[in-house]
Amino acid sequence: MDQHHEFLSATLFNRYIANPLAEALGFQVDHDILPAHLVMVIFVCIILTTVAFLVRRRLSVDNPGAVQQMLEVLFEGLLGLMKEIIGSGARRFFPLIGTLFLYILAGNLLGLFPGFMPPTSNINITAACGIIVFLYYNYHGFRVHGFVKYMAHFAGPSLAIAPVLFVIEIISHLARPFSLSVRLMGNIYAEELIVTNLNQLFPFVVSMPVMALGLFAGTLQAFIFSVLTIVYIAGSVEHAHDEEH
Repeated sequence: MDQHHEFLSATLFNRYIANPLAEALGFQVDHDILPAHLVMVIFVCIILTTVAFLVRRRLSVDNPGAVQQMLEVLFEGLLGLMKEIIGSGARRFFPLIGTLFLYILAGNLLGLFPGFMPPTSNINITAACGIIVFLYYNYHGFRVHGFVKYMAHFAGPSLAIAPVLFVIEIISHLARPFSLSVRLMGNIYAEELIVTNLNQLFPFVVSMPVMALGLFAGTLQAFIFSVLTIVYIAGSVEHAHDEEH
């Protein structure tokens, strides 16, 4: 990869913003202070914050705009899916699920633009998302059931195989953040590699069909990550919801 082209936005951000700011704070700077994937995370946060601010200013019940209608459809669809999997208490988990979906989606699609890279192609970013999900659903499991009952559900219903099943379940749960992060990173990195190489070999227009495929794949990966998170949350609180019914 030609990194000077691929990460041009990161180079410019470091040269004119990050490096001068670090020097002003008294740090000695002899290289770019921020790695490219962190610069891309900053861009994603700026984009999402700007879009949220603009949409909030233009919210309307009588005459909703196109962006508002699209977000409402997304909200209703995602919340409906959560209610089917988690149950009646799904709405309390929507802030995390919705934020993760939009964050991963924006990060995935950012790499489709020349000079940018998807931050989700870096294992540090996807691992952070996976660890957040792991801590979040386990926190709610302990909150809903209490420490003893939540740990007991790893052992299963049979005392005869409880010790073996407990170990297997613990290993399985510990592997979840790893599988979440590697799956997302691997798919997005492969997509980024293909699109970048095609843009270098052929004119931009020739690689547009592959970029369209990247748009679909980026959206699909954000959806898969969100669905798996919903399933993990449902598994950690399901018995409590059954008791409510």
